[in-house]
Amino acid sequence: MENVQETTVITGPSKDERTFAMLLHLSQFLGYIIPFAGFIAPLVMWLIKKDESAYIDAHGKVVFNWVISAFIWGIIGFILTFVVVGIFLLIALAICHIVFAIVGAIRANDGIIQNYPLTIKFFRV
Repeated sequence: MENVQETTVITGPSKDERTFAMLLHLSQFLGYIIPFAGFIAPLVMWLIKKDESAYIDAHGKVVFNWVISAFIWGIIGFILTFVVVGIFLLIALAICHIVFAIVGAIRANDGIIQNYPLTIKFFRV
């Protein structure tokens, strides 16, 4: 009688999934060119692929947690511009938006799911 062992191979996300997740993070920059495109493009991308890949679904949730959080931080910053502090908050928010999206894209391409700092968690990842 032969001794048969079953081997389970766990693989990470495919190259296509990693690339799509990277583009999902970078699509936020469309908002700097076309108003609201930084919200609409990631939403459409996420909704199209979320059922096909748990990896893309997780990255979509990370991006949307940040987009909604950044919107809230932006409203707070706008309100605080009347007492001058908001200007600095809005500048910091713009810098964070750029840095977080780039770092998120790099991590997504490396196969890593990383939440953005300063994010309110609306969707569980």
